[in-house]
Amino acid sequence: MLCTGKSGGGTKGGGSACPPVPRAAPTDKGPCPYTVNIARAAAQNRSFRTALWTGKYLQLTLMSLGRGEDIGLEVHPCTDQFICIVQGKCTVKMGNAKNSLNLTSAVCAGCAVFIPAGTWHNVINTGASPLKLYSIYAPAQHPFGTVQKTKKDAKATEK
Repeated sequence: MLCTGKSGGGTKGGGSACPPVPRAAPTDKGPCPYTVNIARAAAQNRSFRTALWTGKYLQLTLMSLGRGEDIGLEVHPCTDQFICIVQGKCTVKMGNAKNSLNLTSAVCAGCAVFIPAGTWHNVINTGASPLKLYSIYAPAQHPFGTVQKTKKDAKATEK
């Protein structure tokens, strides 16, 4: 599909218009071309998780973790993940098994975390303020338009 500037991004002229964004997902700008100040978008995000752009092979989400909050120990068997910390500080734990997280790293704003598919991982906010980050998944991990205000909402969605 070739997207045009008719629906929130892209180039002008030629091709068909982007499909209308479902009303339930006003924040997800995918799959059309899109530009964004990602640091600003992540800093302004107040939801635990918001899908900002979902394409066929890639997804960008924004996350905000409160003091002491974590994303929860998880693994994505077939998805690589990139995390960039925009504000705050955290501890990242990773390993090949749920009970063997042999890599622990203190991470702060400006740092990146690369998580290969099949790697167990957790991110824990160790700072005094909210941890703001963005995460890129390849392929997409969450449904188009995902907005989870709290970690509790995210857990309920995963069941």
